[in-house]
Amino acid sequence: MILILVKQILQMFLLAGIGYLLFKGGKISLEGSKTIGNILIYGSLPAVIINGFRIERTAEHVSGLLWSAAAALTIVLLSILISHFVFRKDGVAAFATSFANPGFFGIPLIVASLGQGAVFYAAPFIAFLNIGQWTYGVSRLNGQPVLQGFQPKKLIKAPFVIAILVGIFLFATQLPLPAIVENCLSNVAGLNTPLAMFTVGVYLAQTDLVKMFGRRTLYLVSALRLLVIPVLSLLILSLLPSSMHVMKTVLLIVAACPVGSNVAVYAQLHGKDYPYAVETVIISTLLSIVTIPFILYLSTLLWHA
Repeated sequence: MILILVKQILQMFLLAGIGYLLFKGGKISLEGSKTIGNILIYGSLPAVIINGFRIERTAEHVSGLLWSAAAALTIVLLSILISHFVFRKDGVAAFATSFANPGFFGIPLIVASLGQGAVFYAAPFIAFLNIGQWTYGVSRLNGQPVLQGFQPKKLIKAPFVIAILVGIFLFATQLPLPAIVENCLSNVAGLNTPLAMFTVGVYLAQTDLVKMFGRRTLYLVSALRLLVIPVLSLLILSLLPSSMHVMKTVLLIVAACPVGSNVAVYAQLHGKDYPYAVETVIISTLLSIVTIPFILYLSTLLWHA
């Protein structure tokens, strides 16, 4: 599985390289990159999530979903706690450290290594992560109390929430979909990886690489995001029985993902240091080519001992 992950990560970086060249060549504009982001958020990621719930409803899957929700909440809260104490005065770094990139980076790795059905176990993590971004993340960027400015109505209307609710409905009812709808969902979901990595390439093309590689804080963010939090997550997941191996592996992959690109989106939206936010995404994404296989290797040693 580790070799599959490495190959998938390398393929994703090749896609990022295409995005980089397209931006540098003037084929993708800044406005165009925002459009790609909207397609990802409102189209491909929801399709991936809905597809992930389209598995047989069994007692094992229901139990696994509940356990994955409990474990995911624990990991997200742990990430927030660590970031809060390490980066008391740096809202961008706190946001970046707290929230990984499971939707655009983790899901392709899960599908490649464990199959489409395993995405089912990542849904609670994605839900809690996005709720955390809307509450803790935004409050840290703006220096506000955690719940100040939180708008539940907007959260309920968020595309990932709607997708999870639709997915749970399909899972609970086992309602069959017409073949044309299934094909449409699969095609839209297939856009997730290439478009997400094109966006990473666009970020990279806008970055001052010399300045970025000399910024020490970025390495601390990456160390926490890519090593400390995943290792602690590995220890937490080790408390679960070995029969939950697929679920544990899914959660470990999403916990080990690099900084989520939403830190740049929210930084830009709230008038914060956008270039700095982009740099946290780029550095951690580049380093993740080494750290994700390493974390999965540790899991094989611990879980198969």
